[in-house]
Amino acid sequence: MSDCLLHLICSPTVEDSLAEWLLERSDVPGFSSLPIAGHGSSEHSMSLAEQVAGRSRRVMFMLELDGGLANRLIAELGDAFGGSGVHYWVVPISAAGRLD
Repeated sequence: MSDCLLHLICSPTVEDSLAEWLLERSDVPGFSSLPIAGHGSSEHSMSLAEQVAGRSRRVMFMLELDGGLANRLIAELGDAFGGSGVHYWVVPISAAGRLD
């Protein structure tokens, strides 16, 4: 399979445990994370302050992986974080590298 970019979106309450889970895996070469704002119609999962602001705080993890590994991680994430509201998507990478 070709390389892909796996995005994981979670609430800040899940951030530390998800980061630890990823760091403990020897098959994950590394990842990036950053705070983001979620916008949408999921008002039932938003606090009153978030509803007023029109956005909710989220954290996005990005992992550059082989597609097969990405699929395995998604399955294992379901076992480890089922019910936590983690959202994911996978996109193909057409090019990647390091500028030295």
